Amino acid sequence: MPDDTEQRPYKVYRSAPRGLLARLRGEEDVVGPYGPDGPSGDGGPGGGGGRGPRWPWRRHRLPGEPRPKVTPLRVRKWIVVAIVSWVLLSLVLFMISAETKAGNLPSGAESQLSGGGPILTSANTVLILGLDNRPTTGVDSKEGGGANTSERDANTDTIMLWRIGGGVSRRLSIPRDTLVDIPGLGDAKINAAWSYGGPALALKVIKQFTGLQVNHLIVVDLANFPKFIDDIGGVTVHTGRICSNISGGAAEGGFTLNLRPGSHHLSGEQAMVLARTRENSCDPAYNDLNREATQQQILNGIKSQLFSVHAFLHLPWAAWDAPGVIQTDMGGLSLLQLFLASEIGGSAPVSLLNETGSTYNGADVLIPNMANVHAQAQKLLTGN
Repeated sequence: MPDDTEQRPYKVYRSAPRGLLARLRGEEDVVGPYGPDGPSGDGGPGGGGGRGPRWPWRRHRLPGEPRPKVTPLRVRKWIVVAIVSWVLLSLVLFMISAETKAGNLPSGAESQLSGGGPILTSANTVLILGLDNRPTTGVDSKEGGGANTSERDANTDTIMLWRIGGGVSRRLSIPRDTLVDIPGLGDAKINAAWSYGGPALALKVIKQFTGLQVNHLIVVDLANFPKFIDDIGGVTVHTGRICSNISGGAAEGGFTLNLRPGSHHLSGEQAMVLARTRENSCDPAYNDLNREATQQQILNGIKSQLFSVHAFLHLPWAAWDAPGVIQTDMGGLSLLQLFLASEIGGSAPVSLLNETGSTYNGADVLIPNMANVHAQAQKLLTGN
């Protein structure tokens, strides 16, 4: 008969170090149902004395043993874990959406773009264009049958150059009624370049007009613009008196916006109407230059709203919808760098070209002061 007092050759296991998440959860390295050293103090179930290695799984509470106390430190740890997990989920959704929902640029556009460096660490010039074509569905589709729904035949409703990256954030808007020379067309409003020769010609004309190279292009999709702003909880802007009726106003299937002077928190639809307002019946002096300044305000307002409580609680939805607002040559990683660079660079001041109102071939136009154009372009590029 074997001697029961003889110590049996038990295997000894050493536990692996606890990971970061385990430590944040408050898990202990001590394991096993009997404490850190097993029932007999040898690190295993058999006994033998001495303090041995700990078991590689979590210790269970014994019957009657009180639950661990909920301490402020543990609460803070769980809050940190929840915040980090929420942000990581949003980043993953943004990257997936950027690869699947962001539209590709029309053919010919990339031939006019100059490669830039990493946006997070080096300044790039990004051209932002908004087209005046109307979608067939969604908020911006409620206009009458005369609205243009073709992107190919659209005019550029918004033209904005953004110098961004490496701690820099500067913007310059070019009014859509600026009179320029368009190759093959002659003197015409700068917004006609897209409809005449597509994005390649629009880029070529803007580069010739400003003397600047363009690294990246973003074309804003107005159909998804209101939804993204609603995702982040709206946008705050400061305006004068606004009385706007677009396409006959709401009574005729268009849009109506009436604002008193002061600060306003706008919904996505209201922000879209304000961004498109060119005629203000409450202020006859309101013109395309005011409209460009307002559009820059809206962009700054979006940037500020991204750090609101509402935006954080809806961050995964905003991250998923954001790439669907644009067509661009940039992939998910570059777009993410663009967002981070905009936060590092701060809110860009409103910058407009100094132009004079006139008429040409019976149409209202803005005559640019070329000395001012070159000075503003240089300021965008260098800050001086």
